[in-house]
Amino acid sequence: MNKNEFYRNARNDIPGPLSGVRVLEATTTWAGPMCAAVLADLGADVIKVEIPSGDVGRAIQPNLPGTDVGFMHATVNRNKRGLSLDTRTDAGRDIFLKLAESSDILVENFKVGTMAKYGLGYDQLSEMKPDIVYVSITGWGQFGPNHEAAGYDPLAQASSGFMSVNGSPDGPPTKAGTFLADDLGGLHAAIGAMAALRHRDQTGEGQHVDIALQDAMLFQSNGLPTLGALGVQPDRMGNEFGFAVPSNVYECQDGSVYAGILLDAHWAALAPIIGEPDLAHHESFATRDERVANRELCNIMLGNWLASRTREEAVTMLRTAGLPIAPVNTFPDTAKDPHVQERDMLQPTTLKNGVSVPITGPAAKFSRTPTRVRTFAPEIGEHNAEILESLGITADAQRALSASGVIG
Repeated sequence: MNKNEFYRNARNDIPGPLSGVRVLEATTTWAGPMCAAVLADLGADVIKVEIPSGDVGRAIQPNLPGTDVGFMHATVNRNKRGLSLDTRTDAGRDIFLKLAESSDILVENFKVGTMAKYGLGYDQLSEMKPDIVYVSITGWGQFGPNHEAAGYDPLAQASSGFMSVNGSPDGPPTKAGTFLADDLGGLHAAIGAMAALRHRDQTGEGQHVDIALQDAMLFQSNGLPTLGALGVQPDRMGNEFGFAVPSNVYECQDGSVYAGILLDAHWAALAPIIGEPDLAHHESFATRDERVANRELCNIMLGNWLASRTREEAVTMLRTAGLPIAPVNTFPDTAKDPHVQERDMLQPTTLKNGVSVPITGPAAKFSRTPTRVRTFAPEIGEHNAEILESLGITADAQRALSASGVIG
């Protein structure tokens, strides 16, 4: 199937499947903004509320080359409208509450009790709007012995057990190279928000959705927490698998590839390609358990074959045979990949100064309601006037709010 066939019944009159949903976002850095970014990509109208000096995520380096915009802000705040508002003031809180009255979902990721301290917690908002879907993202959740502790991405990676299995076998426990706990927390928050919204539409009932970064890491740990509860600690395998041999990073003449044998049928197909046809059904290699017992020899045979070829040759030959292999790319490599480009995973998006920047696109593809990066991440308070006007706040009143520091 080509792209045009997939999108042959696409609608162009709405921004995505969540068109008509209003999301009020009071978040910082990554996990909360990621949740709202997913909802915005899906077509929701997301209003990002940040203090007049700006969310801390704006200042995290590096900036996008040729701009003064941080890469994190540009990535996770696209498709949103921006309102600079100090909700710690009475006037700022009143404006926030007015926005909440017309919102379907509220997303926040501050330490437990912070929003309630400003009169904006779930109990306070649900009294005013009983059907609000209120999503809270924290390190440890709204309850439990650790719920009041500060919680950040690497702490959740550490405490969940993830770091104990990540890294090379002879190295230390290692965190992921990305904000993995924040990303997973944001995704589960978006899923929770949509499920709660579905329930609200059926029953009229709102609810509090509680997302903990540690819970998200545990959920996505492939059943390892269950093994841990039974006293089993998995080994740290680096780039290998316990059950799939040979599977590893291997060097070609011009760079690395990841190749893996997951099925016995894969080995039967691979053996003649690497010059070992007699081993395709040999008693020491034909089954998974036998290859695991001969892991080092399997790695040597496949590694030697790959070392004599370029990456392109190796990928073409093994993929033609239906075998798993992929180049180990850098991010600049990946950005040039024709497949990545065809999948619209980097979408040219124009800043206010006219500079075009390739922003990471939505992962889910919808044949009927396509999604895309519609707008660049907002400048601080970029949409203040239009949002405040929609609440009936006049231009004179806005100037007074600005003079008093309530808005930026």
